[in-house]
Amino acid sequence: MDGSESSAPQQAQVVAVHPAVEPLSYLLGTWRGQGEGGFPTINSFKYGEQLNFSHPGNKTWKLNSGEPMHAESGYWRPKPDGTIEVVIAQSTGLVEVQKGTYDAEEKVVKLHSELVGNASKVREITRVFKLVNEELVYVVEMATSLNSLQPHLKASLTKL
Repeated sequence: MDGSESSAPQQAQVVAVHPAVEPLSYLLGTWRGQGEGGFPTINSFKYGEQLNFSHPGNKTWKLNSGEPMHAESGYWRPKPDGTIEVVIAQSTGLVEVQKGTYDAEEKVVKLHSELVGNASKVREITRVFKLVNEELVYVVEMATSLNSLQPHLKASLTKL
């Protein structure tokens, strides 16, 4: 599928957005790009990612082989006061309940885990999404039972 095939439906979604989600409507659509990850207990790696802010969520794959890595799906609940709640379920079985803030003018969302469930080692996750020069840039930090909060993933995605 090329960008022209996916852009028309995504534009229609922005028009029909629920009023509560309007401040984050710039996120709606499909974003695709590359990132890199690492953590003290794993080897550094590069990955490709496609993130869809409607459904079915996002998916990641290894850049060198195309092999699937994991998928996520969730719900974003922005509130008029600039706070947001996010629930994410990963294909690995891990679930996150995150709370944070968003700034519609600055186009930034900052999230911090309130709960990380079904994870034997992961204790905390933060996510920051920011629109920079028409690209969605994000950073994920993670803490485990062995390591304090530190960078885990970062990527830059372009809207399809």
